[in-house]
Amino acid sequence: MIREYIHKNLKAGRWCELSLSEQLGNIGSEYNRAITAKRKGDQERYGNACDRTLELCELTIDDQRWRGTPVLKEICRMNREVARTLVDEQVPDIRLQAFFDGHANAARLRK
Repeated sequence: MIREYIHKNLKAGRWCELSLSEQLGNIGSEYNRAITAKRKGDQERYGNACDRTLELCELTIDDQRWRGTPVLKEICRMNREVARTLVDEQVPDIRLQAFFDGHANAARLRK
């Protein structure tokens, strides 16, 4: 559990106003920033982007709309995979980025 939130405005409730696709698209943006920083060897940016990515995952898990739904189980799986990939993988799994990109595109189409 995060003690000091980076995305304070989102924690305050704005995050729960976003659709699932918007939430996942935003997680994907941070995930992409982490991967880009890792490729460039920028450890500070990588660490910061990892923190933001995992924080957004936690905010999504905490969103009460997903409680008691099959979506929550999948969000938790996604969170574990994101954490595993950011910590363990030398080369990020492009399928995970494609998953996030698909949701970002879906969110844009709905606007």
